[in-house]
Amino acid sequence: MKNIRIILVENDEDEQFFMEEGFNASGLYQIIQKFPTGDELLEWMEQNPEELPDVILSDLNMPGKNGYDIIFETRNRQEWNAIPVIITSTSSTKSIMDKCLQLGAAAYVVKPETFISYKEYAKKLYELIEKNKLLVE
Repeated sequence: MKNIRIILVENDEDEQFFMEEGFNASGLYQIIQKFPTGDELLEWMEQNPEELPDVILSDLNMPGKNGYDIIFETRNRQEWNAIPVIITSTSSTKSIMDKCLQLGAAAYVVKPETFISYKEYAKKLYELIEKNKLLVE
């Protein structure tokens, strides 16, 4: 199994901590960076074009540039538009999910109900990425 190089964008510190723990425990990912806002993600990507990830997993609602902005910015930059952006949120509202997909998100995945479920979440996300062939070879 290939380790997926991922960037996590999550503004809630506790959520980010447990997300990182779960993704590391799954053994399926290499977390390249973590950012609390889309602004910091996009700035880092601009400054580090040689370290771009296989996948960006982003929270939807954050201060500054949010998940919608990340989708828009990455889809409109030639050097970034092949990187799948997966949006994650506690919301399972169909209209929000549809909007993210229409804007160009590769997928929308609802966050687990408890922080301790992130290892299983990470495994299911890996399966979704593999099944839908979201990675550019």
